[in-house]
Parts: sequence; structure tokens; C-alpha cells
Amino acid sequence: MSLKGAAYIVGAWEHPTRKAPDKSVAMLHAECAKGALADAGLTKDDVDGYFCAGDAPGGLGPLSMVDYMNLKCRHVDSTDVGGSSYQLAVGHAMEAIAAGRCNVALITLSGRPRSEGMATGTAPRPGNPTAPEMQFEFPYGPAVANLYGMCAQRHMHEYGTTSEQLAWIKVAASHHAQHNPNAMLRDVVTVEDVVSSPIISTPLHRLDCCVISDGGGALVVTRPEIAKTLNRPRVKVIGVGEAPKHQMGGEVDLTYTGARWSGPPAWEMAGIKPADIKYASIYDSFTITVLMQLEDLGFCAKGEGGKFVSDGNLISGTGKLPFNTDGGGLCSNHPANRGGITKIIEAVRQLRGEAHPAVQVKNCDLAIAHGTGGALGTRHCGSTVILERE
Repeated sequence: MSLKGAAYIVGAWEHPTRKAPDKSVAMLHAECAKGALADAGLTKDDVDGYFCAGDAPGGLGPLSMVDYMNLKCRHVDSTDVGGSSYQLAVGHAMEAIAAGRCNVALITLSGRPRSEGMATGTAPRPGNPTAPEMQFEFPYGPAVANLYGMCAQRHMHEYGTTSEQLAWIKVAASHHAQHNPNAMLRDVVTVEDVVSSPIISTPLHRLDCCVISDGGGALVVTRPEIAKTLNRPRVKVIGVGEAPKHQMGGEVDLTYTGARWSGPPAWEMAGIKPADIKYASIYDSFTITVLMQLEDLGFCAKGEGGKFVSDGNLISGTGKLPFNTDGGGLCSNHPANRGGITKIIEAVRQLRGEAHPAVQVKNCDLAIAHGTGGALGTRHCGSTVILERE
């Protein structure tokens, strides 16, 4: 049974703050929830399903937040796959709605890594001491930046990808961020600026890396009958897919991502192909993350990502595939180091025609929002959502 069109995104809201020393994580979640519900024209009393991930405070998944926000839910889900949890949550909400488990699903993300002084991705991350991989990996000092640097280095070795090509991704993001008053980095940069910035983990430069920010966002997903009663542009969920990629017993290839497996079922459900997409929200923890996901989602052949992203091809109004028109994680916001929800929010803005006029894609009726959670160099989850303006 196809779930195409079984749910609509009726509310989307991104917290405007990028640093919140005066707010708790729970308060940020609640403010995001309030914003998304107001955007939809609903209230907390309409919510009967709640979805969150590991960023929710309290240690018991959704329980603390359901209590804190005084929600009366009959369905909860706290599946945590890092930054891609929120694409996953849209798919899970659609499944729950189709199964009659809930009618109005609320999805929230929030965090305060900037206020809490989180390291820039260059410090080893011990993670959970009970995780089965710890004894094998932690002695080698895995850090976020070097896990992605390995992938970039291997992609360059296999396909001849260059630092200048990766830099075009940051350039595109900066062209968009200049129009976003909430973006952390609003200065337009050049390819030379990127490749001249300090090396963080070979071959990735400082400007190849995302920002660290506080804040968050929320989404409201409903059954079609409810969406049609609301005075909002209707954004239909037409395709979803999810897939983890891990060490595979040692059969490791660092040149592709979980999008290789999460993309095909989403395209099949939606009944469209990459060439039909007008706008793409692509997870951008690092520039290499974007390039590899574009290849794996089918926007270009494997190894052709460098050519595809070059010469402004991702810049709205200039290129063939406008991406991350809010500035993305590279320039605007990467709340709680989990940027998946902001990708969906900007895709909703584009489909509604509510993006900034300078970056709004003309006749935008089909969009994709793809997330990657975990780390490309070890284990991660790819999750894909395809949306249509009705």
C-alpha cells in the first residue's frame, strides 16, 4: 500500500535565535511547537501525536516534553538517528496517521550547543561508553571533522574532485544567506575565500564546515481531511525513505552515503524523478556531505558531483538546482548539531512561495528535503522526504 499523500505538512516554524543563553532546551522546544501550531492555525489541544529525538531533554524520550507542554497524546515516537531524525519523523508521522494512530502530529527539535560551548568538531567524541564500537574506534580519536575529511579525501582520490568544486557549495549557501536576517554568516564568499581559509581536517577548510548554533524548529503534520480545513497553502508528503549505512563488516566505501538506499523508495512512492525537482534542501554539515548526497539521490552520476555543483549551479535564480535557500547549516543555522528539520522548513517555505523574494524559486511545486544523521565516516542514517504543493 502506497502512503503517497497520506499526510500534509500544515505548520513549519524555525526559531529565530542562534544563541539562547537565557532559555532552557525545554523552553526552546515549547516555543518552536507554539510557532509551528500558530503557523498551522491549530493549538496544542489539537495535537494527539508527538515526535522528537535525542535532543529532547529529560532522558525519557518524549515523556518529559509531553508533560512540559501538557499535550494529550495517544501516539509518541522518539526514534533517534541524529540530524536525519526529523525527515524520519515525517515519514513515521505519515505512517501513524495512515494507521489511525493520530490525526495531528507535532515534531520538535531544539538545543543549545553554542551557549554550552560545544567544541568545533575537532575534539574526539567518546559517545556512549557502552556502544559496541567504542573499544575499536575511540583509541584512534574519531572527531566529527576528520570523519568527514576522510570521505572528502577518498572522493577526491577516486573521482578527481577538487577543493575548488567543494567550495562552490559554500559559495551558493552564502549567496542565499545574505538575504536571511537570522543567518549567522551573511557575507557572500568566493571560491578563493573558501580554499584560503584554514585547514580543519584535510582536505576540508574552515569554510567547508557548518556553523554551531542554538535554536530549533517544529513541524505539524496532519491527515489530509484536516489539512483541507485550514487556511494555509497545502504541502503534501508524496515520498519518504530511510536507510542506515554502517561499517558493513569491513566492506567500507567512503564515497557514498545512506541516500543511495533512502532515495529510491522515496522516488518510487512519489512517482517522479530527480529532474522533476524544483528545489532541494540537502543536509550540509560539511560541503562534502552535500556533494555526496546529490550524487546518491540521483541528481548526477557518482563521481560527477564536483562538476554538478560548480559555477553557481546551486544558486537560486542562476543554477539548475537551487539548494538551501535559507543559507543552510553552512551559513545560517545548525541547531543542536541536528540540521534535518530546518531543511524541511525551508522546503515548505519554497513550496508555499514564502521564501525570501531574492531566493524564491519560480513555480516551485516539487521539493526534496534530505537528511544525514551520524557521521559519514562511520555510521549514519539517510532519510528522504519529497513534498508537493497541491
